[in-house]
Parts: sequence; C-alpha cells; structure tokens
Amino acid sequence: MAGEETSTSFCEDIPYLLSSFVDTFVDFSVSGLFLPPPPPSPDPLPTRLPSPHRLVAIGDLHGDLKKSKDALRLAGLIDAADRYVGGEATVVQVGDVLDRGGDELKILYFLEKLKREAARSGGRIITMNGNHEIMNVEGDFRFATKRGVEEFKVWWEWYRIGNEIKTLCHGLEKPSNPMEGLPSSFRGVREEFHDGFRARVAALRPNGPIAKRFLSQNVTVLVVGDSIFVHGGLLPQHSSHGLEKINEEVRDWVNGSTGRLPPEHCRGADGVVWVRKFSLGGEGDCDCSALEHVLSTVPGVKRMVMGHTIQTVGINGVCDDKAIRIDVGLSKGCGDGLPEVLEITANSGLRILTANPLYQNQVDVGKDEGLGLLLGEHGGTRPVEVKA
Repeated sequence: MAGEETSTSFCEDIPYLLSSFVDTFVDFSVSGLFLPPPPPSPDPLPTRLPSPHRLVAIGDLHGDLKKSKDALRLAGLIDAADRYVGGEATVVQVGDVLDRGGDELKILYFLEKLKREAARSGGRIITMNGNHEIMNVEGDFRFATKRGVEEFKVWWEWYRIGNEIKTLCHGLEKPSNPMEGLPSSFRGVREEFHDGFRARVAALRPNGPIAKRFLSQNVTVLVVGDSIFVHGGLLPQHSSHGLEKINEEVRDWVNGSTGRLPPEHCRGADGVVWVRKFSLGGEGDCDCSALEHVLSTVPGVKRMVMGHTIQTVGINGVCDDKAIRIDVGLSKGCGDGLPEVLEITANSGLRILTANPLYQNQVDVGKDEGLGLLLGEHGGTRPVEVKA
C-alpha cells in the first residue's frame, strides 16, 4: 500500500519535474548557465537594510558581460571560474544592465546566478532599475543594438520550443503566449529586425517573461546603512512620496498590474531614474545645499550613491562626498571605461577599487581619507580628480 502511494505521488510530480527540466534546458540554451536552485523562501525585496560589514556598489553595465565580470572580479566577488566568493558582502548594482550592448540577457542570468550563490554564503546581491530598464519595459528601444535584438530573438526561439514541449505533457497548464496581441511588423524598423524586435517587446513589456522574472526583482530606491542608492537621483518629492511606495509601484507596473506607462516618479527629467542634478560636472556645478536638504528628508542617510551619468574621471564625490557618482561608462557600447567599483566598509570608510594602472603602483599612505584620497585594493592610492 505504501509503495502504491509513493508511486502515485511520483506520477503526480512528473508534470512539475518535466516543466522544471524544460525551464532548465531553455535557460542553459539562452545563457550557457545552469542556475543553482533558488532559496526555499527568498527574502522580500528590501527598501532599507542595515549597514553590512562590506558594501560594494557597481555602476551601469549596459550589455557588456566581459566588463561586468571584470568589475565583479575587481571587487573580489567572483573567482576565475565566475563563482561567487564575496562571502557576506552586500552588493548593489545601480541599474542600466540593458541597452548599448549585446549581452543583456546573459548579464541578467549571470546576476541571477550570483544572487543565488551569494545567498548560500550569507551575502546579498541587489539589482536596481535604471532609466534603460524603465524604457525597455515601456517599449522604448532606441538604444538597443543589433546584437541585443538578436539575443532576444534567440531567447524567443528557445522559449517557444520550451512552451511547445510543455503543451505535450498531460497535467501541465498550457503556457501563455507572450507574443499574443503583438504586431508582426514595426514602422521604422528594418524588416530583417522585425522578429527580434517583436521578441524583445514580448519579453520586456509589463508582465513579459523576462520583465517579470528578472526586472520585477529590482528595487528603484534603496537605503543601506547611511547610504541611499538611486540610479539617477532623489529629490524632495520622491522622499515625501515614500521610498517603499516607489518600489512597490514600479514593481506592480513591471508585473503588469497598472497599465503600459511607468509610474509618474519614473518619468521625465525629474524622475528618480533620470535626474542628473547631482551627477553632472564638478564640485562647483553641484547644488550642495539642495543635496543636503534631500538627504535630510531620509533619516540616518548621509550620502547619495548614483549611476546614470558617465564620469570620465572615474568614480568621484562632491559636496564633501555626500554625492558619489559611480557610472564609469565601462561598457564597450558606452564609453569603454576602465572598471571601477565603490567599497564602503562598516566604519564608513570609502574606497575606490580600480583597474586603472595609473593608480596601481603607488604606495599606500593611509585609509578612510574620504573620496579625495582613496585606496585601491590592488595597490596604492586612488586620488579622485573632479573636472567639469
């Protein structure tokens, strides 16, 4: 009798096991990765976290997988085999994985792999929405590359095959078709790109398979200890609206609950993913009093860390390091800058870890000097030079 019950239970599990196998097959075909199992009960997406012993911030990646790995390796977060080795570190990637490069999906998958590996080690990797994530969910593909469109076309081919296999299995619900309702051609898009463009729309539109799976796991505003992270910048109206509310509204939109247009606080020049008020120019160009006012609206916060605007001089800080700008334009499609990452340790020491050889052969002279004189992990001081 017990044997019959076990056999019946196994048979009932077959549809689930087949579906899981198909998903693994599709994931590997698209990304070349076998994803480790997710945590049994993943933590809810945070808006506020306490200070970790080590906090690493990484800027815009824009579809460049190799340079993304270079930045992660520079921070000591992955080894030569691309496995997570960052221990209990908290890592924040401030958005703009999408556009300008051809490895967008591969980076999304790779970051998901690292998230799961980090969770096993007591670490945490948090990804954020940049303006390019918002644009793509909205259907604005002005900055998608030919390779990027092709990557989504390949994704769709494997995803479609996976769905067709699932429809053959009795006991599995018929998968929905993400292409449903989409046109077969697009005005202003060359005919050779129609299939890839259509696949990109299907994948990334609200409730699309890629948007729901990956982008809905992003936050838009994040406080870690005494630092607030945002892709573009935070203004008083954003903090008064509520940081948790901003994250919730963007997540609902990405999941398809609130229509086609993004929430108001993600639109226009004053949107949280678009603001450049504190990231353009040098010390004299930043309204430090306005910045201090914004920071005062979020209890316990003393600095804003942001991406979005390429810093040709590398990671730098203005307004007594209350505004930290970390987008170094590392992607080959967007500046091809040398990788740099920001490290914040438990005692609020800030360091720039840089791949720039100019700073790798100098002698260590001290630490915790602020962003005017920062130490690179792989040798020497990293003086930050701010130019207009």
